[in-house]
Amino acid sequence: MALDANVTSALNNQINKELYSAYLYLTFADYYDDRGLKGYANWYMIQVQEEVAHAKILRRYLLDNDFKPTMEAIDKPDKTFANDLEPLEEGYKHEQYVTSLINDCYQAAYEVHDFRTMQLLDWFVKEQGEEETNAKDMINDYKLFGSTPQGLFDLDQKYQARVFVAPTMAM
Repeated sequence: MALDANVTSALNNQINKELYSAYLYLTFADYYDDRGLKGYANWYMIQVQEEVAHAKILRRYLLDNDFKPTMEAIDKPDKTFANDLEPLEEGYKHEQYVTSLINDCYQAAYEVHDFRTMQLLDWFVKEQGEEETNAKDMINDYKLFGSTPQGLFDLDQKYQARVFVAPTMAM
């Protein structure tokens, strides 16, 4: 069964949005690197890898379903930050936006009873729940502990320990 045109369009668009997310998180990592906060920079470099992995999953799914993805231009991130909390807050807002995009993909699949694509997107729905929770937790941690040099140092050390784990999809 061929994928519906609206489903392929939504998934192809999502590939672009995932790659934009990687670009955006690179700017967050650059901000924190410039501030000497290597742990926060590491956290967002891991996010970059995750977003690229998400795009690759969607790309592979389209290819496996006889649709050739179209790589579109990736928008230039335009965020600047006045303090260390702002990237965290922007990250949370961005994850909420990505959740809305995943929901749009799911809706397109749901409308045409594309259960196979819905199954794929179930993983993304769960992933977005985790992404939003992580982003909120980082904001809360910063507000609770990041206002002192020692607290900020401890959080930075915590985020320095994060390592990339390639996503696995139990389908």
